[in-house]
Amino acid sequence: MAYKPLDEKTVIDYIKSRPKVWGVLFDKDAELEVKEVGDGNLNLVFIVTNRKNPEQTVVLKQALPYLRVAGDSWPLTRERMRYETQALLKYNELAPGLVPKVYDHDEEMSLVIMENLKEHEIMRKGLVARKRYPYFVDHITTFLVNSLFYTSDLYLTGPEKKLLQAKFVNEQLRKLQEDFVYTNPYMDSPENNWNPLVDDEVQAVRSDGELKMAIAEMKDAYMNHSEALIHADLHTGSIMLNERDTRVIDPEFAFFGPMGYDVGAVLQNLVLNYLSHYGHTEDPEVREEYQEYVLSMVRDIWNEFARKFDETWKNNNRGELVPNKYWDFPGGEEAFAEFRKRYIHRILQDTAGHGGTKFLRRMMGIVSVWDITSIEDPEKRAVAERAAIHIGRRWVLERKSVDSIDDLVEIVREEYKKVAG
Repeated sequence: MAYKPLDEKTVIDYIKSRPKVWGVLFDKDAELEVKEVGDGNLNLVFIVTNRKNPEQTVVLKQALPYLRVAGDSWPLTRERMRYETQALLKYNELAPGLVPKVYDHDEEMSLVIMENLKEHEIMRKGLVARKRYPYFVDHITTFLVNSLFYTSDLYLTGPEKKLLQAKFVNEQLRKLQEDFVYTNPYMDSPENNWNPLVDDEVQAVRSDGELKMAIAEMKDAYMNHSEALIHADLHTGSIMLNERDTRVIDPEFAFFGPMGYDVGAVLQNLVLNYLSHYGHTEDPEVREEYQEYVLSMVRDIWNEFARKFDETWKNNNRGELVPNKYWDFPGGEEAFAEFRKRYIHRILQDTAGHGGTKFLRRMMGIVSVWDITSIEDPEKRAVAERAAIHIGRRWVLERKSVDSIDDLVEIVREEYKKVAG
């Protein structure tokens, strides 16, 4: 059928027209109820449930032909839903159980029908409520390693990677990130928004030549370092989980880019949550205890990612970058181990650079994060924002001297203490 945006009424007729769904996921006598829950920046999202049997439920996500957060004056291709669907299918192959199942998709209608994660919550909100997730480190590092390693030149042959890469051009959403992450926040642009109480910090960033050159280097890497299939929007609002299970959602920005971008996005969002508790958690002892838990996740995610990545590479070196025969000489095993170590260390430095840039864009660009914006007291919010800007600046500028995750964690501690006391 020709494209048209669905609503809570037309979704029901559409679901009944899909043979992979109606009579399969839903009984043919099902009484459907629909709720639109899309609070994101780009899409419509509907939860469809059978009143007679609430276990029969799906999520339908449809792309709009414009940037939702900016309105229909900002046109945007609906092709992004094809990229999201392709990414979800690939992730189901590479990291089964860590993304929603895909039941059906309709390219003409720019939509996908997938598993309703009704027992999960958005991680961002759980973290603000000081919840703990004992399996998250293991789950997210498995997702990162599997999605990045198995789509890179470390595992794929040259033709295999290039054919896969051709399916993920994603030119419009890449352009969106190039503008909104790496360019527009650092100059006058009408969509930018920030807390007036940190205006001095915003202006200082915009006039810092060394910092802006470093951000330009990170933009160049984002645009040209096609290392692996990256999610490219892997923040805590794109993760749904509970105490037992973790799912990565919303990979509509997916393309072949730098591995450190995804890792940096996860770590940076956790640090933003750490900072947000200055405004969300009044009791200083409770606040400090939870903040330490969040920082331990940051440290553990990197260390476990590095360990799993190295082990996976060592045992699955079938790609064309450095084939096993390349190391077939006396001392070759040790040289290969050292090469892996250097490669992973470079991912850490990229993690600092991309993550640091994302700190800055969240504080002075078009889209902030709920952890911070939900702080009601603007003065307390400004403390968290000021710390985020300082941390982001240092992660970017000091990235080439970073030797371990402890260096990045120490920057967080230092800058938070300076601002929060």
